[in-house]
Amino acid sequence: MNETRRDRDSEGRAHNARPRDGLGRPLPYGTPGVERQPEGVERTPAQTVREAQRLLDAGMPFHAHEVFEDAWKSGPEQERELWRGLAQLAVGLTHAARGNAKGGARLLRRGAAALDAYGAGEAYGMATAGLAVWARGLAARVERPGAGPVDAAAEAPALRAAQG
Repeated sequence: MNETRRDRDSEGRAHNARPRDGLGRPLPYGTPGVERQPEGVERTPAQTVREAQRLLDAGMPFHAHEVFEDAWKSGPEQERELWRGLAQLAVGLTHAARGNAKGGARLLRRGAAALDAYGAGEAYGMATAGLAVWARGLAARVERPGAGPVDAAAEAPALRAAQG
């Protein structure tokens, strides 16, 4: 008989505690993995951007997506599309790094569309139009025949423009 192990939290909800690699893929139980991001952390917008950038630079966009997801779920209603769009960019990069060109491109474009609502302005020091351009460019590249998976760290966007 094939046993399926399901982890549950204290309230009985499914919670996958399996270890994961740097791109968020589940690993077999007992395998060393990358420490998961704690869920439900409330950060200031500056802390969110700083932590997500650290994770993106480390080639861990799946984990950066979780940081953005916390901001989208806990932040003010008027900012939810910003954080959700950024989470979609991060998970789009995750899929592109895993070799899922179609899913990666779709999520990158969806995230870019969410950021389009911010026009050419900035949000918390992030040039949202520039991030949308980055996302659409990466989406087009990963869809090219024979493109293959991307290096998540090398392709990570700079969330904030360089301070000079």
